Parts: sequence; structure tokens; C-alpha cells
Amino acid sequence: MKIHRIDIEGFGPFRDRQVVDLDRYADDGIFLISGRTGAGKSSILDAICFALYASTPRYDDGEKRVRSDYSQGADPSRVVLDFSVGDDTWRIERTPQYERPKKSGTGTTTERSTVVLSRWHDEWQAVATKDREVGARIIEIVGMNGQQFQQVILLAQGRFARFLLAKNDERQKLLRSLFGTHRFEHYQARLDERRKAAEQALADRTSGLRAALDEAANHVERVRELLPDEEGADADALVIDLANDDWAARIAQLDAAAALAARQRTALLRKEADADAARAAAEAVLAKVTELAEHQRRREQAKAKIADLDARRGEHDAACAELDGARRADTVRSALAALARAEKDAERILGTAESAREAWASAREQAATAEAEPRLPAANATPAELDALAADLTRRIGAWEPVRVKESELARDVEALEQRREKLVGIETALLALAEREAALPGSIAAAQKHREEANDRAAKSEAVDEHIRALEQQFAAAREVEQLTAAYARVDRALGEAKTARRDAEDALDDLHRRRLAGISSELAQKLVAGEPCTVCGSIEHPNPAPLGDDQVTPDAIDAADERRTRAVADHETAVAARQQAELDLRDAETRAGGRSATEVDGDLLVERGRRSDAEAAAREAEALGLQIAALEGDRDRVAAEHRAARETRVQLEAGIANDEKALTATRAAVAEARGIHASVAQRIGAAQRLASHASACAHADREAQRASAARETARDAQEHALVEAGFDTADAARRAIRTKEQVADLEQRIKAVDDARASARGTLTELEAFEIPDEPVQTEAAEKHLADARAAHIGAVERRGDAQAVADALTAASERTAAAHERIREEAARTDVISQLANTVAGRAPNDRRMNIETFVLAAELEEIVQAANLRLAEMSDNRYALRHTDDLAHRGAASGLGIEVFDSYSGRARTPHSLSGGETFLASLSLALGLAEVVTRRAGGIRLDTLFIDEGFGSLDSETLETAMRTLDDLRQGGRTVGLISHVDVMKEQIPAQLRVRRATGGWSLVEQ
Repeated sequence: MKIHRIDIEGFGPFRDRQVVDLDRYADDGIFLISGRTGAGKSSILDAICFALYASTPRYDDGEKRVRSDYSQGADPSRVVLDFSVGDDTWRIERTPQYERPKKSGTGTTTERSTVVLSRWHDEWQAVATKDREVGARIIEIVGMNGQQFQQVILLAQGRFARFLLAKNDERQKLLRSLFGTHRFEHYQARLDERRKAAEQALADRTSGLRAALDEAANHVERVRELLPDEEGADADALVIDLANDDWAARIAQLDAAAALAARQRTALLRKEADADAARAAAEAVLAKVTELAEHQRRREQAKAKIADLDARRGEHDAACAELDGARRADTVRSALAALARAEKDAERILGTAESAREAWASAREQAATAEAEPRLPAANATPAELDALAADLTRRIGAWEPVRVKESELARDVEALEQRREKLVGIETALLALAEREAALPGSIAAAQKHREEANDRAAKSEAVDEHIRALEQQFAAAREVEQLTAAYARVDRALGEAKTARRDAEDALDDLHRRRLAGISSELAQKLVAGEPCTVCGSIEHPNPAPLGDDQVTPDAIDAADERRTRAVADHETAVAARQQAELDLRDAETRAGGRSATEVDGDLLVERGRRSDAEAAAREAEALGLQIAALEGDRDRVAAEHRAARETRVQLEAGIANDEKALTATRAAVAEARGIHASVAQRIGAAQRLASHASACAHADREAQRASAARETARDAQEHALVEAGFDTADAARRAIRTKEQVADLEQRIKAVDDARASARGTLTELEAFEIPDEPVQTEAAEKHLADARAAHIGAVERRGDAQAVADALTAASERTAAAHERIREEAARTDVISQLANTVAGRAPNDRRMNIETFVLAAELEEIVQAANLRLAEMSDNRYALRHTDDLAHRGAASGLGIEVFDSYSGRARTPHSLSGGETFLASLSLALGLAEVVTRRAGGIRLDTLFIDEGFGSLDSETLETAMRTLDDLRQGGRTVGLISHVDVMKEQIPAQLRVRRATGGWSLVEQ
């Protein structure tokens, strides 16, 4: 990625448009962004990051803080960034959200944020304009997200030193975001879920096996109860007291009980078979005796039945004669009934016809008088003449019916006309009221709008007040933090003094021991002299005056112990130095954030600003209420206007409707008068005509029915005479006396058949029993029944005992098979669970993982090793091969997670130490090397993206001239391959060494200007 041009306007300290052309420095490869402290050097990097990712390195609340405080009213705020990746050139233009004055009226309105991503194809062509879409495309094009960009391309002030000095968990968070290792956390969670599920499944299976064995214990006890006394030894073997979790022994006992139960079941099966054979023999004896007794009883019953039937022979013959007469009379039953019905119908119909004729004559006379109509048929008119009259009257009634309907609606139409006239008067009154209301509403709306604008002006101050309050709250927290950190700094400073004293004392003690040992070395050597052997110092074989061994002779063990004490004191001193450095950094940072003010001073300002915020919030609520009132008034205005238009349209429609109703009412009245004739109403005339037509039709119909009834009566009389002759009856009365109902006939038939069937059955029984030898004396069955009852009781007892043994044997066999299978599954499950648990615990950093390093940390440790290796290539050169970074996975203190530690190896002392023990300049060199190594590794992981532009914003002022020269040589190497490196610093030496410079200065008004 190569950045070509940055166009900044209304952003941060830059009020006016400033253009930064980075292509001007392509030939130099490295350039300096200089300027006084606070001039706005780092704001150029903020603008780059804001354009790409809508966030800035130094502010957490993003674009809410980026609009220039010097921008006024509608002044624009925007950042335009031109960059290229590969062969494609891109431009992104982004504006923040901010408040600006309204174009019309008073108050402010919110100018929403915008973003446009364009690609160059002979001209700039927009490819995305929505925040989410542009964000995704930028990550795709650049190959990294905002945090990776700030760690790889834009090394912002105060950012890359954090990685060197971070704790294990802080470094893990950063590496996780850079290398996207969150999936390993998911893998770890999934393995933990599998571990818990496997352990739960194993526990469930164990509980199931225990429950099955506990249940089977009842069956084992039942086996002991079922065994006969002669097998007591086998039963006693089942009483062994076993441990509750001794699965194998309990299963073996269960198998032994199952074998005993099976043997007992076999013995009881044989006894059951013997009892069943005895029962079957007793049943056969009883069946034979019972059959003989039954034959004897049937023979006596048949003889008694035949004797009874012979005694009642006369009754049977009379019933047969009665049944024959009833069957013959049944053939004439319908003819007799038909004649009776015909005579009755004829009498009724003839009477009806005579009444209808009299009614017609009366109606004819009345109609002729009322209508003065002499053309009506005569009183004795034929049915055809009467039907013709009824048809004519029906036709005339149909013509009068529509007029009758109109006549009935006349009163309603008159009332409706009056209602419309009254409604017209009401609408005229409403029109006057609506016109007055419509004229008054615009003034009310304008007054409410003026009040709302005044409230909006007061509420517009809310965001600025909130911003000031947030800044004051942060300053207040920092002031309180200064008080706490001051006390903490005093404590670590005292600890440093004590550690320094202890280190000096240990070093002095060691030096004293070395001095004393050197002073007494001659005595120590003299103790090793042997007569006749050469001295190791002078070579003489004579030793005339060997030096005596002193009382305070120093031994090598004493020196080693003192050296160990000195080493511990040095380590404690270095730790104390690092602690004081960190405490000082923290205190200075808090003092900077507090702005040199006390908590009491800041708290006073907070009280004032909170009062201003309360007033702005009240104004916002007032404006909101007025907005609702204005909306309601505008709604009333629109509603009243609509009602006014609707009322005018209704008035026109009513006037037209009234005219049409008056015209229709006149026509209806004329038609009704014509249809009434001499009657009071059309309905009355229709009723008279309907009554006359009804009488005529009824008279014609009655005459026809009378003729038909007379003919039917004669036909029925002839049919009855013929039926009597055919059935053999002399008179109709004789036939009626012989008639019986169906129930009576059925009863006769049943009685006759029952007697015949009983006689035949009795004779058949006697014939059947002639084949058997039946004694005359009564047969007895009591003895055979008692024998069978005893045999059945014995068989039932055998079945029950065998059933109990069968149930116990089956239950024990099933339990044995089930528990053996469950035991085997538990062994398999335990083996699998052990594998899963060890894997899950190891991946999660639990025992047996003695490093307490989870899988994600393990992966990140490999990345960290590569980062450290890349960083050491530059640190070795910048520190003249003194320092080298080392990745360490030593176990952290107090059981904390390990694996991402960094230590610094000092070749001068030959020892490794914590990065916090480095001086300010050394920390900068190590941090810069680590940041460049991190950038190199992240670049490779991001798909081998090319870094053609690199910015470094950090404290070069902490380096001495020689170290700065070494660092500059290292940074100069970064230019290789056409890369452009921008350095932010106000160090004079760098201004002298780097000719290509971009200067940021303050204008007279306080805003910043860029000079190239």
C-alpha cells in the first residue's frame, strides 16, 4: 500500500484546507514531519486513519472529536485520501457528523457523516457510498483492519511501546486481534463441551449400572426364598457382603443367582407337568359321569312333554281354524278400507263445493255493486269461466303493485326531503365556522414555531456542554488519580532506596570477602605444601617458614554465598528501578491528563457545567413539546381545510338532490291518484281484486274436486263386491269379524308352531337316547367333582410356584446380561472420556498442562517467536549487538497463564531481564524494533501485502546522539524497495540529518498550517 496525497479541511487543528503530497518525498525515501509540540503533527496520522477506518489512534470516540474547533457555521469538514494498492489507485473521501446552522431560520441541524470510495479509471468512479460497505471494501483492499493498520503502517505515538511492556494477557489481546486466532477459543470451548458431555455420560452410565445392580439385589434375595431347605448351602453363598462399587463381584454374584434360579425353574416345571396330568384324568372321569346323568335327565323331560301336549289337543285345533279365517279376511281388508275412505271423502268434498259456490255468489254481488262492473260471470258459472276471471284480475293486480309501493313510500320520501333541507341549513352554518377556524390556524402555527426555534437555540448548547463535562470528568478522575499515584510513587521510591542500599551493602560485603581472601591466599596455599615436593608458586622443594592459617580465613563457599546474596540484591534493585519508572510514567501521564489542576478546582467547574446542561435539557424537552404542538396545529390546519372542501361539495350535492326529489315526488302522486280509482288507496283496490279472484278460483277448484270424488266412490264399491266373492265371504260384516291384526296372526302362528316343534323335539330326543344304556336309578356326580377340585388346586399351586421361579430366573438372566453389557460400555466410555478430558484440559491450559498455556496462546507464542526473531535483526544493529529480545514461556507467578512473555538479554551482563528495566532510550529502540518486526510478520500473514508507506510517531528525543545515529541508519534501511518512511519528531539533530521535511506550524489564529 502506498499513500500519495492527503487533503484535510476542518479536521482537528486544521481549519483551512491543507494538502499533503507524499509523492514529493518518493525520491528521498524518508522525510520528517516537524513542528513545535501541539502544532498538529500527529493529527496528519489521525486524518489518514479517519479516512480509511472512521476512527483515530488517539481518540476512542471516533469522529465525534475530529471536527476542527476553529470551524464555524457551515464550514466543511472532510478528509480525502489518495492511495494505491498494486496496480489500482483509490480515493476515499469521508466527512464527520457535526452540527451546523440551519440554512433558513434559526437554530442548528445535524450534518450527517458521509463516505465515498472511488477507483481511478481514466476518471474517478464511485464504487461504494455506505459506511458498512466501504468498511468491508477497505479491509479487502488494504488487507488489514484498523488496529492492524495502526500496528503495521501507522505506528502512532504511545502505541507500539505498549506491546513491549504489556503483560501476558494484554499482549494476548493484541496478538489475537492482529492474527485472528479467536477460532482457537471456539475450538477450546467445543472440546470443553465434549469433555463435560463425556463425563456426564460416564456418570449417567455408572448411575444406571448401580441402579440395575440394586434392583437385581431384590431378585437375588427372592432366589434364596424360593430354594428348598435341602439347597441351603447354595442359598448361603448368595449372602456375601460386597462393596457397593465392586462391579465385577456384584455381577458374578448376580450370575450365580441366575444359575440357581434356572435350576429351580427346571425342577418346578417337572412338578407342574405331573399335577397337570392328574388334573386332566380327574376331568375325564367327571365328564363321563356328568354325561350319563344328563342323558337320564333329557329322557325323562321328553316323556313328560309328549304327555302334556296330548292333553291339550283341542286348543291347538281351534287356533288352526282361527288362523285360516284371518288369512282369508286379510285379502279383502284393503277393499273394505278403500270404500270407507271414498264415501267419507265424497261427503266432505261435496260440502266444500257447496260452500265455495255460496262464497263466490256473495263476492260477485259485492264486487258488481262496488265497481259498477256488470261483466262478471254468473253465480252458477262454470269452472272455466271462473278461472278466466281470476287470471284477468291477477294481471291487473300486477300492474297496480308498483304504484302501491310508491304510494306506501310517499310519506317517507316527504320526510327525507325535509331532512335534506334541514341538513343543508346545518352545512351552511358549519361552512361559516370552518372558514373562521381556517383563517385563525396559520397565526397559531407561526407563534409556536417561533417559540420552538428559541428553545432549539438553548438546547443546541447541550452537546458542547456534554463534551466539556466529559472532559472535566476525565480531568477530575485524573486529578484524583494523581493523588493516589503520588502516594504510590513515594512508596516505590522508598523501596528503591532500600533496594539500592541493600545492593550496595551486598556488593561491599562481596568485595571485602574477595580482599580478605586475596590477603590470606598465602596461608591457604601454605596448607597445601608437602615436604620434598615443589611449591606451586616458586617451585622450591624447601619450605622454611610457611604462613600460618588465620582465624578469619575466607573460604570459597563464603564467597559463593555472598555472591548469591549480591545477585539477589541486584535483581531486587532492578525490579525496584522498573517499578519506580512505571510509577513515574503513570504519575506523569495522570498529571498530563489532569492539566495541573486539583480535584477541587475541576469539581467546581463541573457544578457550573452541569447546571448549564440541565437548562439545555429543559430547553430540549420544551422544543420537543412545541414540536408536538406544531405538528398537532398543522394537522388541524390540514384537517379543517379538508373538512371545508368536503362541506362545500356536500352542499352542492344536497341542493341537486333536493331538486330531483321534488320532481320525482310530483310524478309519484299523479300515478297513485290514477291507480286508486274509486278506492281510498291503491292497496285497498288491490285487496278487493285479490279477494274476488280468490273466491272465483276456490269455487272452480271445488266443483272439479266434487266430480272426481263421486267417481272414486263408485269405483271403490265395485272393487269391494269382487273381493268378498273371491275370499269366500257372504257379507262384508262376516269378513270384518274374521280380520285379525298382524300381532294376533303372529301370535297364532307362533303358538301353533311351538306346539308342533315341541312334539317333534321330544320324539327326536327319545329316538336319540335309545342308543345309550341309561339306568333307571338316578346317577350321582359329587365324588367325581370333589376329586377334580383337589387335582385343580394342586395344579394351580404348581403353576404359581413355577411362575414365580420363571419370573425370578428371567429377571436375573436379563439383569445379568444388561449389567454385563453396561459394565463393558462403562469401561469403553471411561477410556474415551479419559482421552477427551486430557485433550480438553491440555488445550485449555489445565493439568496435565504444567505451562498453563491454552491452544490459542500456543499458536500466538509461535507468532511471537517469529516477531521477536524479526525484531532482533534491527535491535542488534541499533544496540551494537548488546541487546536481544527473547520470547519466554516460563510459568508465570501465582499460577497465572504463561506463554507470551518477552525478556531482554543483555550481552554485557550475560543475563536476561525484564523490559521494564530498560532506560527510556533503550525502551524506544527495543519498542521500535519490536514494532517493525511485528509489522513485518503481520504483513506476511495478511497475504504478503506490500508496505510502500510507513509512519513512525514516537519519542526520538529520548535517544543520545550516538544511539540516534544508529537508529537513523536502521530506519534508513527501510527505504529499500521504494518505500517512503515518515518520521514525526521535533529533535533538532533529525532536522539536520533529514533534508526532506514537512513542517506543521500554528497560525496567528491558533489553527495549524502545513508547509512542504
